[in-house]
Amino acid sequence: MNDSNAQKNDFSKGSVVRSILSLAVPMTLAQLINILYNIIDRMYIGRLPENATLSLTGLGLCLPIISIVIAFANLFGMGGAPLCSIARGKGRLEEAENIMGNSFCLLLVSGALLTVAGLLFKRPLLYLFGASDATFPFADQYLTIYLCGNLFVMIGLGMNSFINSQGFGRTGMITVLIGAVLNLILDPVFIFAFGMGVRGAAIATVISQAASALWTFRFLTGKRTILNLKLSSMRLQPRLVKKIVGLGMSGFIMSATNSAVQIVCNATLSRHGGDLYVGVMTIINSVREIVTMPVTGVTNGAQPVIGFNYGAGQYGRIKKAIAFMSSVCIGYTALIWGILHLFPVFFIRIFSDETALIQAAIPSMQIYFFGFFFMSLQFSGQSTFTAMGKSRQAIFFSLLRKAFIVIPLTLWLPRFFTPAVNGVFAAEPISNLIGGTASFVTMLVVVGNEIRKNRGADQ
Repeated sequence: MNDSNAQKNDFSKGSVVRSILSLAVPMTLAQLINILYNIIDRMYIGRLPENATLSLTGLGLCLPIISIVIAFANLFGMGGAPLCSIARGKGRLEEAENIMGNSFCLLLVSGALLTVAGLLFKRPLLYLFGASDATFPFADQYLTIYLCGNLFVMIGLGMNSFINSQGFGRTGMITVLIGAVLNLILDPVFIFAFGMGVRGAAIATVISQAASALWTFRFLTGKRTILNLKLSSMRLQPRLVKKIVGLGMSGFIMSATNSAVQIVCNATLSRHGGDLYVGVMTIINSVREIVTMPVTGVTNGAQPVIGFNYGAGQYGRIKKAIAFMSSVCIGYTALIWGILHLFPVFFIRIFSDETALIQAAIPSMQIYFFGFFFMSLQFSGQSTFTAMGKSRQAIFFSLLRKAFIVIPLTLWLPRFFTPAVNGVFAAEPISNLIGGTASFVTMLVVVGNEIRKNRGADQ
């Protein structure tokens, strides 16, 4: 353990805002870079000389399975990292290392199992998700190669949370920067120069993720880190596994329900609007990834600060961190809502120049992002619950918005809209209003109760 770094990354001292920004800025940049993995693929594929729309739609059909992979990375990565922050805040560094080692072992095992299961059941799954005979070959080409490199995704994404949770935001940014730069270089080579199309995009992604995973592993086993990833800490301890899974279930459910929502949306859109509207949803999902990036950067940057101070009993600093995080996220999402409503074509053209796709996507995007700032309430509440280790609340609100609101509305609303596809896009803003408000208000009540119980804590 590096004592000088441990003292440097003591979040119970100094400015709360500065501590959050020191993590949020590089983590936001990391989010931007990470998004490039899939966004760049879609940008290039959307401009293939042949079958561009079918290829883009096929790639969109893979997103639910990719979301499942990310769900398991979040289960053990986002489940273990906040516990590390809390343990470090309490001065229990050996326990923090054991949490990290157990999470790494769980990532390896689940990654291997997901690869086997995905390769065995990809065909029925893709058709279940809305694939047609025209789009299946393109989805199958991408997914087969992606699943073969699945283990690299699990390690790079899951273990990078432990780099960020120790306060090494810049190092975490480099993790994804390495992969994104490689992907940016390799995509046109494999897609166009080698004429591999969708397969080339998948190969470039796997190679890039492998480089990120190697960098993450070398850093966590090196001398610069506070907590070291060691073989002795990888022995699974039932007590720690239970805590990791319990807290990580929130992030897992968020990603898993995202996958479920994508499945239901694609299937419903395919029924009411055909392959064209599945392509529209692929573009909307891509735009959402871009515009939510600063929100996830700020909320993820605030988590280690909130978790560390929660472990240290510094409740006044927790209150300041939540206030800063929430105000920044609400202000940003209100601004971006206006921009998306006024200039939708600019964002759509990033991914396609086809007239039919653009015309269909404009009203769909304006409906989908209506009242977008309510989404930030969900992120702020969810992140606070996770940072403070409150797994029950985090899990409940993960399920509420997606599973109990979005999915039923996606199936129910199309019967009341003309065209019916507008009902699918309307489900998102309604869920943001109900789920976001409920999550944020509950978080304020829970944190307020914690502060009142500890009035003697630091103000």
